[in-house]
Amino acid sequence: MVVQYQGKQNGIPTTFTIRINGNNLSKSSSNYEVDLLVGDKQLPTFTTSIHQSLSNCLKEIYLFRKHNNIMFDASSEKVAPKLVPYDLALYNFHKNALFMS
Repeated sequence: MVVQYQGKQNGIPTTFTIRINGNNLSKSSSNYEVDLLVGDKQLPTFTTSIHQSLSNCLKEIYLFRKHNNIMFDASSEKVAPKLVPYDLALYNFHKNALFMS
């Protein structure tokens, strides 16, 4: 799943891309990998790129965003057309973690 936002880093307008890959390893658990890109440059996140839940992925991005003075414009959200409907529903349920105050 790929989601893009317009925003600013240190006051400079740019595009942010969040790539989320859900890997269903078994019937009882899934792992999620998350990448944050500014323009076409991938940024390192704080901990690991593999999480047990999508919620933890988004909290990771929130913390990185807050620490690095990155602001997303929530109204500029663009979701790539090729995605798993369950991933979109899960993302929409947890995306408030990106915009915590």
